[in-house]
Amino acid sequence: MTTLRQAMTQGPVVLDGGLATLLESRGHDLRSKMWSARLLLDEPTEVIAAHREYFAAGAEVAITGSYQASFEGFAELGLDRAAAQRALRASVSCALEARSMFDDGIDRWVAASIGPYGAMLADGSEYRGDYGKTVAQLRDWHRPRFEVLADSGADVLAIETVPCLAEVQALVDLLAGSGATAWLSITAEDGRTRAGEPVEEAFALAATSPEIVAVGVNCCPAPQVAGLVATATAVTGKPVVAYPNSGETWNGLSRSWSGDPSFRSEDVRAWAAAGASLIGGCCRVGPDQIRELASVLHP
Repeated sequence: MTTLRQAMTQGPVVLDGGLATLLESRGHDLRSKMWSARLLLDEPTEVIAAHREYFAAGAEVAITGSYQASFEGFAELGLDRAAAQRALRASVSCALEARSMFDDGIDRWVAASIGPYGAMLADGSEYRGDYGKTVAQLRDWHRPRFEVLADSGADVLAIETVPCLAEVQALVDLLAGSGATAWLSITAEDGRTRAGEPVEEAFALAATSPEIVAVGVNCCPAPQVAGLVATATAVTGKPVVAYPNSGETWNGLSRSWSGDPSFRSEDVRAWAAAGASLIGGCCRVGPDQIRELASVLHP
């Protein structure tokens, strides 16, 4: 099987869309603080089915349901650390199981999602980056989950929706010497991280890590992706990942979306032209959009 790193040099690779988006459309109530991670415990077959649906739509990479999973969140559900570790590993097992259902000769990969500290807070903090945490504090918080997912059997770590430089630094530190392979994507708007720092600084910091094979953006407004991709390409010289949300706005307090979608599958040509090698969708982007996106990238 071709490695994902090799595949990125041969043309754009199609990522999946929002896992929670699809699970909600399948009738699941994901308004708890654990979001889709709750189903890893309650209904793992539904997680497998969702990954399978994205693969069938043309996605070549499944991003696992571990974004919102944390030891603190599982503890609130009454799980001890051993049970929480099993749930984290289950997030990867579900995606691997979905991949095993295909025997068509097409390479597919599994990316273990490592969401930001703000995802654990479940109050929209990842869209602000105003944690008030030091690099050391963030590094210590991420380490236990990072160690589990880095040894989970996934093809790559998807370190995603990172909103501030301090968290980028913490994750770069954790990756150093780990032997893991990762992409790191920030969430940004108007050329700045959600915490207000220049995106160039975030990209340059991520690019210093030999373990990071791609740098880019996710869960950002689709109309801004081409510019952000071009910046990441110019700053890092590495492959670039891009998977914006639908363009709607998330309210962490009411746990609801508002606004109009701006994600258009035909725009991916511009993202690829700007240098994106891994392209997909994030929140509120479902299998229909991924199917259209795949048809554009691989006509």
